Amino acid sequence: MQRVLLILGCLLIAAAAAWPWLSKLPFERLGRLPGDIHIVRDGFSFYLPITTCILVSVVVSIVIWLLRR
Repeated sequence: MQRVLLILGCLLIAAAAAWPWLSKLPFERLGRLPGDIHIVRDGFSFYLPITTCILVSVVVSIVIWLLRR
């Protein structure tokens, strides 16, 4: 458990350090998938990324499954 937390912490620090370069990658489409709910009214905006959450969950589950093999 300690090793996993240490690796995750190092990955988060590396991602934060590389954020200026990572933010320039063309991932703006992620988060605006069909099935995501976005409601805009006067003075109110609501966004619920259902499809994006399901997609991220599936990818993370596959990665964890592959690492445990």
